Parts: sequence; C-alpha cells; structure tokens
Amino acid sequence: MSHLNLEPNIADMDAFYERLIDTHNGLSDADSQMVNAKLVLLLANHIGDMDVLAEAFAKARSGVIAAAPDCTGA
Repeated sequence: MSHLNLEPNIADMDAFYERLIDTHNGLSDADSQMVNAKLVLLLANHIGDMDVLAEAFAKARSGVIAAAPDCTGA
C-alpha cells in the first residue's frame, strides 16, 4: 500500500507555481474552477491508487469547516 507523499517533490517549485498561474490567466472564475476540476481528475487518474487518493481527500478537507445547509429552500 502506498502513502501520500507530503515531502517537497517538485524540483522547481517556482516554475510549477508560474505554470499554474499562467494556466488560469484570462479565465473567468467559472472557467478557472472548471480547469481546477479537470486538473484534479487528471492527476487522480495518474495517481490511480485509491488509498493514496483517500489520504489526499482527507488531508485536503482537514481544517475546512462545511458550510451550513441552505434552509431558505432556494
């Protein structure tokens, strides 16, 4: 069983960040969210290990408080 690697693993972090920002340049918020969703699915498929993905989901969600349900019926 593999585990989620939380150690720095990108050789040129600045280049990665620049490429990530460039990927979103000029996009609307909705289009940027779509790119993020597609990127998550592409990288999850590349990882392919459900145990590693489950660890990543839990780590990404930790410390994030769920929004209260919308009780207005909207």
